[in-house]
Amino acid sequence: MIRRSILLSLLALAFTTASRAEETAQASQRAHDEIWRRFIDSYGIMIDFADMDGKVSLPTPEECREGKPNALGWWAPIENGAMFNGLYMDAAVNRWKRTQAATDAEKARKLMQGLLLLNSISDVKGFVGRGVSTDGKSHYPMGSNDQTLPWFLGLWRYWQSGIATDAEKAKITEHLKTTAEEIVRLGWKMPAEVPFGTRGSFEGFHFEETARKLFTMKMLHAVTGDAKWQKAYLDELAKRGGEKQLTKREICAGGMVFFYAKTHNWTSCTAVGALRALWELETDAALKADYARGLVASAKLAAEALPLAQKWDNADTSPFEMNWRVMNADWKPQTTEKEAQELAMVQLKTFLKASPRRSKETAFVREPTAAAWIVTLCPDATVLNTHAPEVEKVIARYDFTKLYYSQFFWVEMAWERLKDRS
Repeated sequence: MIRRSILLSLLALAFTTASRAEETAQASQRAHDEIWRRFIDSYGIMIDFADMDGKVSLPTPEECREGKPNALGWWAPIENGAMFNGLYMDAAVNRWKRTQAATDAEKARKLMQGLLLLNSISDVKGFVGRGVSTDGKSHYPMGSNDQTLPWFLGLWRYWQSGIATDAEKAKITEHLKTTAEEIVRLGWKMPAEVPFGTRGSFEGFHFEETARKLFTMKMLHAVTGDAKWQKAYLDELAKRGGEKQLTKREICAGGMVFFYAKTHNWTSCTAVGALRALWELETDAALKADYARGLVASAKLAAEALPLAQKWDNADTSPFEMNWRVMNADWKPQTTEKEAQELAMVQLKTFLKASPRRSKETAFVREPTAAAWIVTLCPDATVLNTHAPEVEKVIARYDFTKLYYSQFFWVEMAWERLKDRS
């Protein structure tokens, strides 16, 4: 009787596990379908939000030139194209590796072409745009470090995926090299258009800056073979600074740290993605182990945000204002980054009053789904298996057809990595 009871329990557990795995896989597929139905524009760039039919009013060329709603493009539907495309490439590449389907290869290629377009729309060398207007070229004059690092990361993922042709690899290498060299020339600042000059930097001793800069150096050595990048990378690892006077190697080993909000997995995940890439690229066993420690620490911190997903209500009917131009009531000309940012924060208050749905999606969808991907970037199977059930709950939590924002794409990225755990 005892043996029979144990056997029945084991069979029930196996059935439950298989059922949960199937549910999670189906949820990931639904997320994939919804992203490609509503949120990838005709140029292969992911937009921020759309209605349930995939309709959105893009900023006009004139609005982009005038900086409406603001010169940063914050809160507009083309705010995060470089960031989201670059990150989402992780899912596209891993999906193709799993399916080997030509249609999946073409989706990854379309994302890559969108990334290259965003580096080709400005006369400013090394500029990486956020998105494009109705003409496929007009854009806001400032990108950022949050946009540029994923741009590097996504193109590298495609370059080394096995999908890229020799011609594509050569073209991507040239874009990566030219952009990186211009950023270095500017003291590791991101190029921006007149009158702004630059915006954002990879320079500093915070985890995010450290991982971004080291990845850029290591990646450039991998794609170009130029020894100068490897030397710069090794020199950078030994640099010491910040409040705790740590080396950059020690900072990486410490992992993700929140600093401007209680949690901000959605922006910090770019640096954790860079750290994962460093772990993959590194051949020195001791240094690779330090990167692994940083990924473990990052996964544990991110896991604390996973329960936020359970606060989401799929039946919520809070209004969302598709007409983002309501923010133009606060508009005024901007000539500095500070002026643009101050305007954007005033406009956000206006937008949130008209769109209370926005804050709910960013808090209970964007944050836990980004956290789920961070967890799955951890190479430690024990840590990953510990948090896998909660990650699966996040992936299966949402009705993606009822979300206005595209910022659930991390669930597909998480599932494509989670399924391979041992």
